[in-house]
Amino acid sequence: MSKTRQSPPSPHTPSVRHTPTAPTRAQRLVAGQRIDAHRHDEHQIVHAGSGVVAVTTEAGTWFAPGTRAIWIPAGTVHSHRAHGPLDLHLVGLPAAANPLGLHTPVVLAVGPLLRELIVAYTRDPGDTGPERRRLLAVLCDQLRASPQQPLRLPTAGDPRLAAVCALVHADPADTRTLAALGAATGSAERTLSRLFRREFGMTFPQWRTQSRLYHALSMLADDLPVTSVAHRCGWSSASAFIEVFRRTFGYTPGTHNRRT
Repeated sequence: MSKTRQSPPSPHTPSVRHTPTAPTRAQRLVAGQRIDAHRHDEHQIVHAGSGVVAVTTEAGTWFAPGTRAIWIPAGTVHSHRAHGPLDLHLVGLPAAANPLGLHTPVVLAVGPLLRELIVAYTRDPGDTGPERRRLLAVLCDQLRASPQQPLRLPTAGDPRLAAVCALVHADPADTRTLAALGAATGSAERTLSRLFRREFGMTFPQWRTQSRLYHALSMLADDLPVTSVAHRCGWSSASAFIEVFRRTFGYTPGTHNRRT
């Protein structure tokens, strides 16, 4: 099976590393590299300067290209995975400073100004001067103004729902209906439909689009052609894929790896 057709990474490991201070730094990860499950006593912003970053907790996986960032609240056990060569930018924030007022992870839109602020702030994490403090203040102001984005694959609690999700993750090109997937896993369509809404807060088609976008981002980060990505992720045509991708991320998939 191709490495691009993997389920989102799991945060579950025998032990969870505890790093009280959430680091502020920039680092390079190779394609497929992971940072194992750990937690901080502080909040953290995770941004991909290039490539795609996925952050997984027990509740699900949040994923973000360079036009997005992921907010990780203090105390959250999480792991990271790089899709494509990843320029990872991490911004730690004190637990008392919660500019978003959020206590669950979320994906945020990153405009040109916020992007440059994150890159500049992670360039010299040892600097403690007044200019750097002003830079952080503006960065937090921009975070507050950033719209939230629904780029999340929740973790299924019900085993019937988990079985269907596993089939879709294993083959994003699978076009079977929910009824057919239910028949393959021994569950009724009506039951599964109710579970998608109850556990994930979305319909099956909405969830499958999220899953396909996750796989599409990872494939694009590995430099697969747009037409191949569209086919492997189950879109009826390249143009249909391009439209969904552009509507979600604000740019076309053909320009994904040039947005550095």
